[in-house]
Amino acid sequence: MTETPAARHLREQQAGSLTTGNLILLPDGERTAEIHQVELERDDFGAPALVLASLTGGGTLRIAVGSSVTVVEEQSDDVTHLALATSPSQDIGQSLEPGHPEEPAEAGQPAESPQEQPGEKPAPVAAVPAVVVPPLPPVPPAANGPSEEELALIPAPAGTPESVVEAAAEAHPDAMGVLLLTDRLAKGVNFKSGSCLKDLSDLAHELFITLKDAESSLAVADLLTVLPYDGNPGRWASVEASLALASYICRQDGQNERAAVYEKLIRTPENQETDPFKARMAAKVRQRSLNEPNLYDKEIFRSIDNSNHDAEREWRLLRLESLLFLRAHGGSETIGMGELERRISNELEAVRA
Repeated sequence: MTETPAARHLREQQAGSLTTGNLILLPDGERTAEIHQVELERDDFGAPALVLASLTGGGTLRIAVGSSVTVVEEQSDDVTHLALATSPSQDIGQSLEPGHPEEPAEAGQPAESPQEQPGEKPAPVAAVPAVVVPPLPPVPPAANGPSEEELALIPAPAGTPESVVEAAAEAHPDAMGVLLLTDRLAKGVNFKSGSCLKDLSDLAHELFITLKDAESSLAVADLLTVLPYDGNPGRWASVEASLALASYICRQDGQNERAAVYEKLIRTPENQETDPFKARMAAKVRQRSLNEPNLYDKEIFRSIDNSNHDAEREWRLLRLESLLFLRAHGGSETIGMGELERRISNELEAVRA
């Protein structure tokens, strides 16, 4: 079968084989766009599942790996693509008028137009206006990180991390919870160790929640609040909890500017994603987690029913961390700041009783 010029112009290609530079037909069937970059997402079993095609000029297409995509081939020298001579409203697959089939010219013989008369010049082919692909809606900008001037509001530690921990232990020589934590940390503070970061975060919470020592708690928390986000969720959880605690302590003490710095730092992971589609999806997931936080209601009620006060206190401490995290984010669409303040006060009274 002789391939028509229109068939040479368009071809179907599996999405999984798309590459940078391919010119594809967009889902509306009318516009085209060039692929700037291709990323492959895999499912939970490791199999290729979704192609993320970033387009030149902005925007990202999500295509299933097994789907077929119409690819527009580059115009060759020996083939005149009739699609370029059609009007924008004309179907790109309609290459010839009915009843006038055109046979390809034999090799070495130029094709002649039946309408052309001797001495007449052929009518010029109408130029097709350039197709401009509008970009997809922009991603809502993530919160900017604090400036150097703002970071200067967080004081440098008074001595080494070990000396800060020792000072907290000396201030509360009879507090068993503090002594247990400081004994482990006295061997050396390793900021690359997730367990060490967890001990520091627990010490800061113990000093503030149980012993009501906001000053020592903030000094210990600041050992963590200045750590950068390294992409490790396990280590960042301890830093995040310390940032939320430090923000609350400063708000209670009237240090609003310093508290705002902690609240910017806690949003650091939100600034990391540069892909518009991934950033948009992450924002939706993040907002859903803020709107539906885990406040451990079932676990707390079960502990109350079983008269297990130790377990109830542990669950309430986890609830308090969740509430402090929400407060550092300015609340959510379901829990406002006023309600958060009330709940935090109630939990503090319950765990301190």
